[in-house]
Amino acid sequence: MFFYLNGKGVDIVARNKKNCVYGPLNGRERKRKAYRLRRDMAWYHRLQPTIHHQCNEDESLYKNKIASFSKALPHNSLGEVELEAYDFFTKALKRGTPADFEAIPLGGDVKIANPQASYCYDLIGSDCHAQALPIPPTFSSAWQAGEMAELYWKALTRDINFEDYDNHPLTIEAAEELSNLSDFRGPKLNSAVTTGTLFRGDTPADLDGPYISQFLYKDIPFGSTIISQRYRTTLANADHMTSFDEWLNVQNGGSSTSSQKDDTSRYIRNGRDLAEYVHVDFSCQAPLSACLILNSWGRDALTETNPYLKSATQGGFVTFGSPHILDLVTKVTRLALEAAWFHKFLVHRKLRPEEFGGRVHNHVTKAKNYPIHSELLDSKVLSKIYDKYGTYLLPMSYPEGCPIHPAYPAGHATIAGAGVTVLKAFFNEGFIIPDAVRSSSDGLSLVPYSTTPLTIGGELNKLAANISLGRDFAGVHWRSDGIEGIKLGEAVAIEMLSDYKETYNEDFTGFTLTKFDGSEITIS
Repeated sequence: MFFYLNGKGVDIVARNKKNCVYGPLNGRERKRKAYRLRRDMAWYHRLQPTIHHQCNEDESLYKNKIASFSKALPHNSLGEVELEAYDFFTKALKRGTPADFEAIPLGGDVKIANPQASYCYDLIGSDCHAQALPIPPTFSSAWQAGEMAELYWKALTRDINFEDYDNHPLTIEAAEELSNLSDFRGPKLNSAVTTGTLFRGDTPADLDGPYISQFLYKDIPFGSTIISQRYRTTLANADHMTSFDEWLNVQNGGSSTSSQKDDTSRYIRNGRDLAEYVHVDFSCQAPLSACLILNSWGRDALTETNPYLKSATQGGFVTFGSPHILDLVTKVTRLALEAAWFHKFLVHRKLRPEEFGGRVHNHVTKAKNYPIHSELLDSKVLSKIYDKYGTYLLPMSYPEGCPIHPAYPAGHATIAGAGVTVLKAFFNEGFIIPDAVRSSSDGLSLVPYSTTPLTIGGELNKLAANISLGRDFAGVHWRSDGIEGIKLGEAVAIEMLSDYKETYNEDFTGFTLTKFDGSEITIS
């Protein structure tokens, strides 16, 4: 028998031939069940409440758009965006017409990063417009001042090794000043920022052990070879955009001088090393590497809900084995980015820290008056920045500064949150990581760490924080971008796992995992 499908000839086995397919359903029944499965999933998502997304309203409050992302558009001599260009930008976002995006005027050769991804659809998990985010800090708030003060301190302490935080005068002073700010929301002990909590994330077990996650130190099994996690970094004091002319050129889409690379690869030992890791990594590198490490630890590292742990005759592979986990930890990456891009472009359009640094410089030098909170203007760190660099701009680790898309939420953070959530669903969070390590002071070797037992769950949480807040060491993101981005990625992953839960034949009770807020859930 022969018929045409979409213009192409397709042979069908004659009806009088024996059907060689085993299974409880015949072909027609299987098609019906597959259709019902997709229909029911779509209907479930259709019935979820419509979210009324809210922003901090800075864009409408400040008519000169000083609180809105505008990098790569043309700017005036103060670094304020030309309003006609910004109007073209927002018109394109409102209409969603490809031709409108082609009409956006640019200030240089750098292009805006994929704003039309904000409108895309996917066929698994929730729609990228269906996840809520809290309202980010407002331009003039004490909260924003606290986050900017932390970024200035991170810039000043990039080259201090994490192992030296307890004793270095700059990190001690940073912890003291951040403790005294009225609305700084980083982790604290007894209501104070300490050198042990400084610049860390706020997930469970994030304060345990070395600053860097074991999943950024352990060797990565990669097929028939082993990848050592020593990476190329940049030399100390390689900071950029500290002169106003250089800063303005980059805001207009111009280029900057490149950083000189260290000839020696090193384990991550300080903020500069971590910033460079998340500068050149590919999208799912950290979760994928963690997955490869976890797979090498055998059955004991798997979660007890894996249906094949108790099977006497079968082992997991295509389902509940390494191909399954590797697929989901990479698949969830784009879903997370889709959700992030929706919020970045269509809801918040929040300015980047480097843009805010230009506002600070103009205000303090009296070139323009901006509503910046007094706690930042009166901070010790601002004086230290000026003493070292001669301006009040935020020193950047990357020559090009931030990417050409808005700040909130951080893309790296949503990927990390999503990937880590998938890994927690498949692996035993309480499993003690064998032979824990930390970096030597020169980053050339690993040395044993035995002070506190480190678990899979805790070190996965720390991995998410490292990847998201590591971008803050470069100066390209706010703390809130990372913290809320991680949670957004988690929500995306949970919806994806919920959909896939319905597709397995095994006797499976569901995915159980601990969320970043410490609560335990079962996706059943």
